[in-house]
Amino acid sequence: MNCLNLKNKLSDKKELKNQYKQNQPRMGVFQIKNLENGKIFIGRGMNVQGKLNSAKFQLEQGSHPNREMQNDFKQFGAENFSFEVVDYLDPKKDDINYDYNDDLKLLEEMWLEKLQPYGEKGYNK
Repeated sequence: MNCLNLKNKLSDKKELKNQYKQNQPRMGVFQIKNLENGKIFIGRGMNVQGKLNSAKFQLEQGSHPNREMQNDFKQFGAENFSFEVVDYLDPKKDDINYDYNDDLKLLEEMWLEKLQPYGEKGYNK
């Protein structure tokens, strides 16, 4: 392999890393809010929009594991719930193999501390 081919392969590898970073789903923390009673649920996801969509789908199907929130969803209806991403975790590492799980959990814990979605205020346990 000559130097030009090696240089092209390294350039291609760098371009693939950049494409991966730009196309990977966004990580973050989401909130589901009951607009009738103000209760909230805080969650996190490596693909935060996908996780939020999944929670909404589970609620609509009557299969969400949080029974209290599921019962309220059935009682008050979908129109009385809001679904939103409250914070994103942007990748800052050049290493595509970096594990963001601990960072994401810490971000979620910060939101749990800030909003205290427990008991009368929320659906988190």
